[in-house]
Amino acid sequence: MSPAESLRGAAVPDLSVSIAGVRFKNPVIAASGTFGYGREYRGIIDVSRLGGICTKGLTLHPRRGNSGRRLHETPSGLLNSIGLENPGIPGFIEGELPALRELGPVVIANLSGSAIDEYAGGAALLAASSVDMIELNISCPNVRAGGMAFGLDPETAAAVVRRVRHRAENKPLMVKLSPNAPDLIGVARSCVNAGADALSLVNTFKAMAIDIRARKPVFQNISAGLSGPAVRPIALRMVWELREAVQVPLVGMGGIAESGDALEFLLAGAEAVQVGSATFAHPPAMIEIIEGIESYMKEYGFTVPGEIAIRKRRDC
Repeated sequence: MSPAESLRGAAVPDLSVSIAGVRFKNPVIAASGTFGYGREYRGIIDVSRLGGICTKGLTLHPRRGNSGRRLHETPSGLLNSIGLENPGIPGFIEGELPALRELGPVVIANLSGSAIDEYAGGAALLAASSVDMIELNISCPNVRAGGMAFGLDPETAAAVVRRVRHRAENKPLMVKLSPNAPDLIGVARSCVNAGADALSLVNTFKAMAIDIRARKPVFQNISAGLSGPAVRPIALRMVWELREAVQVPLVGMGGIAESGDALEFLLAGAEAVQVGSATFAHPPAMIEIIEGIESYMKEYGFTVPGEIAIRKRRDC
């Protein structure tokens, strides 16, 4: 039987997934910093079809972001140095959240900060809001203070998670990990022990570019965050390794541009995926990924996404 014939006879699978008690209609989530607050893409794609939307990085107080150049293309990748430009959490709750809720997908607030007290204050405000989940960002490489520094060391990461968990006990808490951590598994385990309900990985890789004509770094902050297809094999390996080390749901990301990429992460053990840079180049990418996952499930007879994951063998 051809794939087309098998698809015609297959039952419609249930694409929904549950992460930390939150139900997503499908396992495809718009990644933080790449989808604004959702409404920017209305009229371009059917935003309501997405499983979830993760907001731009939010801080307790408004930020203007980094000055100078903010984006730079590389082979199979994108360097960004946005610097967490955002209206502040009170401004988000008042000015952006109502419209975001009306779009339909699960709302995940990406919480960032420069100090533990700032993280804790932001968490308290988000706990009192209507967001469905908090994604604690301790992995951003594009700010001079805080950000990635909190996610490189297990003890420091645990301290932030513990404070945020205490201030937002009523919200599911997902922690976004940095691929730049010397001991990623150690950081992941410390976050789970401190109260993380789920983990998302990976954030961008610390990298840089030099302008050979100006004879100086492209970005004022020197380094920036690398995303895009170039990082996917490394991110995939990290999800594979972490699946063996922790017992909480994983949301994988890093260079996912089409359904085959997303399926690799689901096969590696991620419960869901986030799609970021691909949306800039091809706005319908996430919709096509959702459709591709559904087609794959029909072809192989899977009824729910959780059946896709393969069991690791010691001889792999």
